[in-house]
Amino acid sequence: MVKVGIFGVTGYAGYELLRWLGRHPQAQVVFTTSESQAGRRLAEVYPGPLDAPLLAPDAAPIGEADVVFLGLPHGVAATTAARARAAGTRVIDLSADFRLATPEAYQQWYGHPHPVPELLPAPYGLPELNRAALRAAPLIANPGCYPTSVLLGLAPLLRAGALSDATIIVDSKSGVTGAGRAPKQNTSFAEVSENLAPYSIGHVHRHVGEMEQEAARIVQAHAPRLGAAGPTIIFTPHLLPINRGILSTMYVRVPDGWGNAQIRAYYDAMYANESFVRVLPPGQIATIGHTAHTNLCAISLTLARPGLLIVISSIDNLVKGAAGQAIQNMNVMFGLPETTGLM
Repeated sequence: MVKVGIFGVTGYAGYELLRWLGRHPQAQVVFTTSESQAGRRLAEVYPGPLDAPLLAPDAAPIGEADVVFLGLPHGVAATTAARARAAGTRVIDLSADFRLATPEAYQQWYGHPHPVPELLPAPYGLPELNRAALRAAPLIANPGCYPTSVLLGLAPLLRAGALSDATIIVDSKSGVTGAGRAPKQNTSFAEVSENLAPYSIGHVHRHVGEMEQEAARIVQAHAPRLGAAGPTIIFTPHLLPINRGILSTMYVRVPDGWGNAQIRAYYDAMYANESFVRVLPPGQIATIGHTAHTNLCAISLTLARPGLLIVISSIDNLVKGAAGQAIQNMNVMFGLPETTGLM
């Protein structure tokens, strides 16, 4: 059994972790923490069937766990990761603290110095793209939800060197749980219901740095002729009036001579043996309903006209975009079948 600790279990991602780990046949949760609700029980503060004692983070017996999941805000997560590593415990961080490879990139996108730069860089925990680096990793950076949908949607094209224009337009829509559980005016029912709101549009959303970093890594490894910088991503996220799910629509320029069969062949070749990626057949378009409450990513491909491809990628932001992918990373980390507890 893999002994697991969860920091931040009263957040949406932390609670989802506890729910999925409860059905994992080779994982045992040995502690859960909450900064704001320490000393109480989970069932008292989070309506639902799950229950566990809530410890203060500083009281967590980190050394009793083989791995800890960090469902904590960025900045706080990094210092907790340092404590866990000092105790010899492995870490899967669901915050943004280790997704960017350098302290300079973190400062640029998050606006403050990295709390523990000595732990950078950490392997980027998107198993379909980076599996080999995760197996022996002491610390894994679980990807963001938007980047997971975008990178899985674009990776076959990036590997094939298929971009005829270095600018990619990405339009993404997310359920409200992607904004976290802390109350905010813009995520209250009256603001979200019967509304669709874009935010942080253009090249300013924090996830853009993560997307461009990983896209550039793919290009450098597989299609260096496209240049070391990789593509520029113009990103427009929206807040949907639903609880969960992400739908990302990507507009990509490809060579004019490429047809549907050639494009589809790259996707089929890359994802044929991936348990959690579904490339939908011609004529089907990915929707949030394809992936809600699963660890799947569904991808559809539409050649709008010669040279212009529309890729649509769907995930559940709390599962493949957070807790499910974190468990997938744990399975890789401990040499378990990747689908254990997830299918």
